[in-house]
Amino acid sequence: MGIIGNVLDNYKFSDTVFLKESSELKEKYDALVKLSKEFPNNSDLQEELFIVKKGLDGEEEIKYQLSKSNIGMFVLHDIKLQYEDLKAQIDYVVVTKYACYFIECKNLVGNITVNEKGDFIREYQIADRKIKKGMYSPLRQVESQRSVFKKIWLAGKESNAIIRGIRKLTSDEFFNNTYKVLVVAANNETILDTKYAPFDIKYKVLKADALIRQMQYDLDHSNKQDWGTRKETEEWANSILRQNIETNVDYYEYYKLLLRLNNMIDSKQQDQRLRDRLIEFRKERAQEMNIPAYYVYTNDDVKVRKAISDV
Repeated sequence: MGIIGNVLDNYKFSDTVFLKESSELKEKYDALVKLSKEFPNNSDLQEELFIVKKGLDGEEEIKYQLSKSNIGMFVLHDIKLQYEDLKAQIDYVVVTKYACYFIECKNLVGNITVNEKGDFIREYQIADRKIKKGMYSPLRQVESQRSVFKKIWLAGKESNAIIRGIRKLTSDEFFNNTYKVLVVAANNETILDTKYAPFDIKYKVLKADALIRQMQYDLDHSNKQDWGTRKETEEWANSILRQNIETNVDYYEYYKLLLRLNNMIDSKQQDQRLRDRLIEFRKERAQEMNIPAYYVYTNDDVKVRKAISDV
């Protein structure tokens, strides 16, 4: 294409292209919706559906923000990686002509504060009770996910021809500048307070509506000579996509099996409660009649009486 052609191509490329849109969360949601129609009064099922729906709504919000970015990027949704016995699941991998972003989505109810030590504190309200407690750092979570990819990258399993000969540069500084991490609070009602957060954390934790601004800032402050062309950027994204591991789980059957197991556990607990009541009744009657408990009925009789009550 030539130098001039590459420059023009860089400036013209402003689309958001989803190379992978499917997600395990969507498959779980579809399965739970189907099962909730079959078991409308199952509270465990409804609770799981609520949690999955919250997560899915958060990922949809990020998708919406990315789709209107006008930066030029290739997006991979729900990527699973494995290096030896280490596994990682990344909500979004976004590849631009300058950098690749590993994004962890959090769609939490309540407000989040990151203090001067880098600790994440969540505050929310249930009825009249205000709850404030620490939470596992989602930043450390996504950094751990990126570290799994780094092991793959250093092992040479990633085809990285698009970065024009710098594949051999494997220093931490180069890797961290090329593969960035972000935590996105997707709930629009969440107040995110990073005022006292350490500098290296402050700009890695943001709300969904600030996601594109951060990417644009990184792009504006990058060296244009380091930009890849659209073709190179797509090849870069595909090289990561090739590392994705599909799970191929039938979540309808998975959740249905869990329901059956839970029902079995509930039945056993009910059986034990009934047995306990029969034994208590035997004890009371024996005391009233001033006779040994086994005169009323034996442990074997307990089983018989329980069986009769089940009919």
